[in-house]
Amino acid sequence: MSLWSTAEPFRSVTGGVLMSVEGPPPGTGTTPGAAYADRFAAESEVLVAARARASRLSGPQPVEPAVGATLAVLAAGVRARAVVSIGSGGGVAGLWLLQGMRSDGVLTALDGDPEQLRAARKSFSEAGLPQSRTRLIFGTPAEVLPRLSPGAYDMVCCAGPPREYVPHLPALLDLIRIGGTLTCHGLLEGGRIAERTARDPQTVAWRELVRAVKDDETLTAAILPIGTGLLVATKRM
Repeated sequence: MSLWSTAEPFRSVTGGVLMSVEGPPPGTGTTPGAAYADRFAAESEVLVAARARASRLSGPQPVEPAVGATLAVLAAGVRARAVVSIGSGGGVAGLWLLQGMRSDGVLTALDGDPEQLRAARKSFSEAGLPQSRTRLIFGTPAEVLPRLSPGAYDMVCCAGPPREYVPHLPALLDLIRIGGTLTCHGLLEGGRIAERTARDPQTVAWRELVRAVKDDETLTAAILPIGTGLLVATKRM
């Protein structure tokens, strides 16, 4: 059974069947193709509730359904057992990641916003996830990354403000095992990264990140124009 077909029930991360939600997801699909991609990634009632909850909070908006589905596919592709999420996003990205992770996998989500972490904890609880499947840490990347084990993670997924983690890119890459994946969400928002005259701090941070990833000979990378943009990089050596 496909997890994302709009014609079938959606299975939760614990295996229970939840009815998919009809119609386009809220706040996504700015083009017909993008809207179709979001509808294809049908979300369960738990994910819809998590998205609504996260959308009311300050900070970056939760990942779009098409982006979430892509994260699940990437997690499944590397048979992810250990994943780090920078920016909890109210638990939306985490729920998608857990769909693709191994059944014994553990998601570590860190966030410097306590409201985002509380929302993520509620989302994981509503999904019926055992507490052993998630680890929520309050703190910034600068505070938390030194406490994580190098080379111990299959994926690192960044969905928080880029200025918080771009200076720590070497530490993020150090967490990932060879063959593992780094994702960063939001770099195409507003199209500013392609505008030569755009010099705001966030756009500058995105450009620094893209340049560093592109120039890193240990990585194979691509930018996917889904949602507000997803940078994907695989660690080759």
